[in-house]
Amino acid sequence: MIKIALTSVYVTDQEKALAFYTNVLRLKKKVDFPVDGDRWLTVVSPADPDGVQLLLEPGGSRIAQEYQRAMMEAGIPMTSLGTDDIHAEYERMRDLGVHFIMEPTREGPVTQAVFDDTCGNLIGLHQED
Repeated sequence: MIKIALTSVYVTDQEKALAFYTNVLRLKKKVDFPVDGDRWLTVVSPADPDGVQLLLEPGGSRIAQEYQRAMMEAGIPMTSLGTDDIHAEYERMRDLGVHFIMEPTREGPVTQAVFDDTCGNLIGLHQED
């Protein structure tokens, strides 16, 4: 059986990303060790600390930068995170100053919102209805 163990997003600044993903999104740092001048830096949901890890991948390469820019310009989220109460999370995050480009909107069987992670990405937030 195959399961998803790790996924990643390129970030413009790993330290800034770690602060955003832990302080604002309330994820927990799982792994942090140096690799070739950067870090192998992952976060996980505190509700599932042994679950899927999100790698905050250094985005210094030209390809990563072009990919981030193109996705941002197109308004496409790099990934999507789930919640049980999207309206409460939206309000909490908005009160912390998070910029949403899409407020919670019902689309088929999900309600989703999209925000800027301050590190070069749009991130989706969704709740299955």
